[in-house]
Amino acid sequence: MTIRSRRAKKSSHYMNQHVHDPYVLKARAGGWRSRAVFKLQEIDEKDHLLKPGMTVVDLGATPGSWCEYIIRRIQPGGRLIGLDLLPMDPIPGVTFIQGDFREEEVLHKLESALEGREVDLVLSDMAPNLTGIAATDQAQMMYLAELALEFARQRLKPGGDMLIKVFQGSGFPELRAAMMAAFETLATRKPDASRDRSAEQYLLGRRARPQ
Repeated sequence: MTIRSRRAKKSSHYMNQHVHDPYVLKARAGGWRSRAVFKLQEIDEKDHLLKPGMTVVDLGATPGSWCEYIIRRIQPGGRLIGLDLLPMDPIPGVTFIQGDFREEEVLHKLESALEGREVDLVLSDMAPNLTGIAATDQAQMMYLAELALEFARQRLKPGGDMLIKVFQGSGFPELRAAMMAAFETLATRKPDASRDRSAEQYLLGRRARPQ
């Protein structure tokens, strides 16, 4: 079998799984933008992250299913800012910034959009464009996670929370230790909607310590 035919077979297998994925079907039936909404919903129902009136930042927001869920949960009086490298179709009540979170100019736009508000919750579902080279992908993932944690340290109010997607591997123990120092408690979450083959998991930091 040639490399091209192996790739075609793998792609066909993935598409078949995607089309019949129960969470994909459930998302379509519910009018959600993607199946990822059920990851956040499960964690929120377990840990009670979202409440009316909160100020929330959603990093890695596109295509927007998390934003769709969040904006419903934080009203009345809530404020939600989403950010992603890719464009996102507008969602009523959501302030969206398109740009690379690694760039200072984009970070300044995000801070400006907060208008001096302290943040109650930082969510990060960011992930790099995967190269297929495990060491490279892991390094890029951990760099994004470290930047998200640094932002949370600076902008979360004392007692605020953070939920961040990570991959197990190089740099993970160091990130975990940094989050344990930044929050009073730290838990690991692997939602049912996360695909079995995915190495992703979420770290949930509760009650940010004063800086």
